Amino acid sequence: MKIFIAGATGTVGRPLVSALIKAGHSVIGLTRTPAKAELIRGMGAEPAIANGLDPGAIAAVLRSTGPDAVIHEMTDLAGSTDLRHFDRTFAASNELRTRGTDILLASAREAGVKRFVAQSYCGWPYARIGGAIKIEADALDPDPPAQLRATLKAIQYVEKTVTGSVHPEGIVLRYGAFYGPGTGVLDRAMLAQIRNRRTPLIGDGAGWWSFVHVEDAAAAVKALEHGKPGSIYNIVDDDPAQVREWLPALAEIVGARRPFHLPAWVARIVAGEHLVSMMTQVHAGSNRKARTELGWQPAYPSWRAGFSEITRQSSAERTAA
Repeated sequence: MKIFIAGATGTVGRPLVSALIKAGHSVIGLTRTPAKAELIRGMGAEPAIANGLDPGAIAAVLRSTGPDAVIHEMTDLAGSTDLRHFDRTFAASNELRTRGTDILLASAREAGVKRFVAQSYCGWPYARIGGAIKIEADALDPDPPAQLRATLKAIQYVEKTVTGSVHPEGIVLRYGAFYGPGTGVLDRAMLAQIRNRRTPLIGDGAGWWSFVHVEDAAAAVKALEHGKPGSIYNIVDDDPAQVREWLPALAEIVGARRPFHLPAWVARIVAGEHLVSMMTQVHAGSNRKARTELGWQPAYPSWRAGFSEITRQSSAERTAA
């Protein structure tokens, strides 16, 4: 199968390119940066250079390459550890989720693409009522904190637009909080905050989170062949955890002191209602549907082992250097 990956050099894009090539597929990797074309070529894929927000350029690239499937992994997560200013931090990614999705989907339709897979997010977007572990059919938050509203609106837009597509057939993957070597929760900036005790445990820490290793996120490409058109799948590990469990555990794994406690009422003033919600109220996701329908299962079933393994590897690499 010939597969076009928009966002081929991103957090999921890179392991996705490798996984698809290893499986015998032909891959075209989109980047907006000419300097990254050689990186894509070095991974064994054909580079395509275009801005994901340029309709003419995207249409031309898809016409010229003629892929069977398109995977939408376009984000702009630079500085994404700055969660205090959530709406500003994710503004560029939200444009890619809305206008970027429209452009990519319309161009895919024109080029005769058969399947279109787009990324979404599993976790805080769910309604903060009911059971702690949510399935795909559960409602999203009808009234999120102000800082989260623009991002939730963009998430709802990409999900509705893609699952509503018939030509090409649309499928959405809701990823948990990413982690991998130097990325996501294990990003250097995030770890520096934890080591310097700048990531406090807010309130009762009762918020539930779902995680996924970036390689497991890439492995969910099984949706191309096994996913049901119009479906959404939670792509998360088997071990959802409350903040009061995973945050101190991560601090211990990286050799930091236990996070200090910040009362929720103080956090509302200094950090914002959205961070209080993410620490104390949000819900996680179940991966049962992805396991059943896609035949997907995480190689890293728990963040506990995943965090520890990556931390050990990083430490060994620093020592060897």
